[in-house]
Amino acid sequence: MPEAIPPRAAAYYLGLDGGGTKTDCFLVDADNKIMAHATAGPSNPLRAGYAKAWFALSDAADMVLERCRLKSSDIRGICAGIGGAGRDSVAKRIATFLERGFQQATVVVTTDLEITLQAAVGDGEGVVLVVGTGSAAYGRDAEGRVARAGGRGPWFSDEGSGFDIGRRAMAAVVRAEEQRGPVTALSQRVLDWLGCKDWSRVLDWVVKNPDDVFPRVFPLVADLGDRGDAVSCEILSGAAESVAELVASVLQKLELQDRDVPVAVTGGTVGRSKFFDAAIESCLAKFAPRASLVSLHVKPAEAAARMAIRLGQRKAHAG
Repeated sequence: MPEAIPPRAAAYYLGLDGGGTKTDCFLVDADNKIMAHATAGPSNPLRAGYAKAWFALSDAADMVLERCRLKSSDIRGICAGIGGAGRDSVAKRIATFLERGFQQATVVVTTDLEITLQAAVGDGEGVVLVVGTGSAAYGRDAEGRVARAGGRGPWFSDEGSGFDIGRRAMAAVVRAEEQRGPVTALSQRVLDWLGCKDWSRVLDWVVKNPDDVFPRVFPLVADLGDRGDAVSCEILSGAAESVAELVASVLQKLELQDRDVPVAVTGGTVGRSKFFDAAIESCLAKFAPRASLVSLHVKPAEAAARMAIRLGQRKAHAG
């Protein structure tokens, strides 16, 4: 995509989508023309830590500014959808960091679920199911009421996520080796997949940074599931049921279970396995039979940039 060198008098806006795996950033002008796009590391502070989150957000923003020869003072608005920002304390810390770096910008920090819903249905009614490193469903009804399920971290939530699938896969390998569970092709592949010679190295890695281990195993489970490995298929089927239940929970909270509602399924695990994608669709048909599957109209970070434009212009008119 060619990147134009913009005139100095114009106003520019940033949209950020920060999750447990990566950070997307879109730079747009006041007419919503995309000027540049960049990707950096993870910026969910509850999983990566605040230092890594701030570095990732800065890296992504710096890349788009440099490509268009802009300065931070040229940015008039920022909307950042960040994993973990459902907690007010998290949102405030991220907002403070961005406000210090972009002192001329109106900054709004919301959840990655909010900007993903915006990318799917705009201001309308609908539900998004995000299945990546974590998992969550988020929805809004026609009156603007919102509800969510999941996304509370890997220790007591995020069922069916890449983290959860990877953890279950490695547990299945251990059970197979101890003859407490069925034989699986995972046993022959998982150590090589992770680049480890023995389980002691894996254990040390998990203790140090489980987010860097378990989600890495998901693509292997996805591949073996498509190849018919029974254990992998069972893990993926269970995960699909878990994430479909998240959607059903949101629909019930919003009293939408008996209405035709658009549901968008997205995230880093989607589109990686025909078996898993089909299992999610099948489970949604079971738990949310009136739901109609739709695609995202734009990327969440681009939707965030559009939100930043509206917020910035609203502040200008108010002033």
